[in-house]
Amino acid sequence: MQRGPYSFSRRHFIRSALCCASALSLTPFFSGTSLARESAASASEQHSADLAEFAARLAYHAENKNELRLVPLQARDRRGSIPNNNRPAQKRSPDTKLHPNPEAEKGVIRRVSLSSDEKVCALTFDFCELATLTTGFDADMVIWMQDNNIPATFFMGGKWMRTHDRRVREVLRDPLFEIGNHAWTHANFALLSREAMQEQILDTAGQYELLRDQAGKEASRSALGDLPIQQSMRLFRFPYGRCNKEALELLAELGFEPVQWDVVGDSGGNNGTLERGKKIADKVTPGSIVLFHGNLVPKGTFQLLRYVTGILQRRGYRFVTVSELLAMGRPERTQDGYFEKPGDNLSLDNRFGHDGTGK
Repeated sequence: MQRGPYSFSRRHFIRSALCCASALSLTPFFSGTSLARESAASASEQHSADLAEFAARLAYHAENKNELRLVPLQARDRRGSIPNNNRPAQKRSPDTKLHPNPEAEKGVIRRVSLSSDEKVCALTFDFCELATLTTGFDADMVIWMQDNNIPATFFMGGKWMRTHDRRVREVLRDPLFEIGNHAWTHANFALLSREAMQEQILDTAGQYELLRDQAGKEASRSALGDLPIQQSMRLFRFPYGRCNKEALELLAELGFEPVQWDVVGDSGGNNGTLERGKKIADKVTPGSIVLFHGNLVPKGTFQLLRYVTGILQRRGYRFVTVSELLAMGRPERTQDGYFEKPGDNLSLDNRFGHDGTGK
């Protein structure tokens, strides 16, 4: 394959961009004393690494788009088509550990105040399921993003990843997409004990590592060879947007960055209308984080996404991952998550069991 002046070889990508960012953000498990001696990278260093990694990821995607393209929607991608499996996670804790993140204690990120006047926003998608059921995977929507070079951040639940393990391995092949942690069974972090919260987080991180390693082995036997697969999750999204002080403290200790949204994209009812697309696009401002879903639960998400992105692109917007957006400005935080206004998600506490994991 002929390479353009700005293309990245796979070997160059892994050696320069991805390894640089991973070295700044990750460290093997050490004792508490050893960790204390390990100084975390400064914010400016981390942001520079994130931006360099993002540029390399986009170049890699553009160069290998045809090989990375997912298989279209299949029967097993439908909601409930795969039998429910509520057994405990196979890997209960990840091998890698993030540096503690004291910023997480200050609250959840709703949006980013940019240091420039550039029109950028982050599209985010939740992939989740409860303990009591299985949901789907909107493969055609993800393929459309691949074909149109639209980067996004996918917040994946651990149990959902296990249900759709083959699809997750396909997604991991394409560095256009960033992967975040969305808890094991979409539990409500305003109701859980600290121990249960930690299990929800670490079980998901462990499941990610299992699939990451499998994807790497599969890639080594393919024409693509070595892949720039994301080493570990760094971002976390609270299910239902619900959390409390103890949840924020735990995320800070484990090194995760809590990220919510300031614009709700899809919701109940039919989302696939131009009227709703205009309504959502009008709420987006530079630095916005937009919420969508990729598990075929809300109706019309794919059509809504096409309306919203088309309108925003005509207005001069481009799309980035959450990590790149964070590297471009200052995160705006609140002490609690919500959909559109504080308290609008409290009614969900009584809908999914005492711990939020099922009726």
